[in-house]
Amino acid sequence: MKKVIGYSFLLLCLVALFFAWKFLGSATAFNESKKYLYIYTGNANQKAVMQSLKDSGFLKNPGLFEMVAARLDVWKRLRPGKYEIEKGSSLLTLARKLRNGSQTPVNLVITKLRTRKDLAALIGRKFETDSATMFAYLINNDSLQKFGLDTNTVMTSVFPNSYSLLWNSGPQRIFRKLHEQRTKFWTAERKQKAAALGLTPEQVHTMASIVEEETLRNDEKPTIASVYLNRLKKNMNLGADPTVKFAIGDFTIKRLLFGHINSTASSPYNTYRNKGLPPGPICTPSETTIDAVLNAASTDYLFFCAKPNGNGYHAFASNETDHFKNAKAYQQWLDSLNIR
Repeated sequence: MKKVIGYSFLLLCLVALFFAWKFLGSATAFNESKKYLYIYTGNANQKAVMQSLKDSGFLKNPGLFEMVAARLDVWKRLRPGKYEIEKGSSLLTLARKLRNGSQTPVNLVITKLRTRKDLAALIGRKFETDSATMFAYLINNDSLQKFGLDTNTVMTSVFPNSYSLLWNSGPQRIFRKLHEQRTKFWTAERKQKAAALGLTPEQVHTMASIVEEETLRNDEKPTIASVYLNRLKKNMNLGADPTVKFAIGDFTIKRLLFGHINSTASSPYNTYRNKGLPPGPICTPSETTIDAVLNAASTDYLFFCAKPNGNGYHAFASNETDHFKNAKAYQQWLDSLNIR
């Protein structure tokens, strides 16, 4: 009798170990360190998820997972999102992750963008929402009104930074996250500095976008900003090459010609033909560049031109005679390089 009890106990232990191995041991069937399961809005159901698991080859035994998920009420609590599955994860770990909606955040990294379409395309590659839906949001004044923005100034809420969001976040939630950075940046002190310049935060951002396109040298950004501020004070055209390139839609142009300026004469972004700042930014300037505008140098410069050595710095002038000399030296340097 004791032997029978002993064998029965041993059998139960073996069965328990078997199921523990099945449920708590490695259940993944891929070689990568991790893979992602995407559950789309409208497809957060048992059939769609099981089909995705089978098609992707995530698990060794999808059928057993389906049983575990049912026992843990996963299907009743399933939510759309992006879920990370690490190599060696157990069925129980995955089931709990889906049941608890433990999504893996998406890291949206914004560096330099130039247009609303650029932003929409980036978001469309990173999130469930597609670029067309995001772009429609960015050109809808009704959507932007709550943020105090319009379709021209919308990009003044886009700062180069890294933003953590859930994959299934919609356009409004994504944009609200971006706008939070703008709100954080524009402190009372910075707003006071903008007002002292006679500019709104949106106008400062727009000017900074021009400065951003003019130079990569942080140490000369306050000086370039001073040139544009001086021109505004004198009611001169800004005459900024990058704004014409923006109007054309081609930032690869190395040498701006009169043909480029004339062909975009009707564009409000052509600052050779229109006085004042353009209606919105031409790129997403860094916070450093925005601060360079807010803390612009005190100069009498009205002109600047790239130096003929390719080091990225500029020669500044307070009168046309000196500027033409600088410009001629630069044009001759371009000619020597056969840049047309």
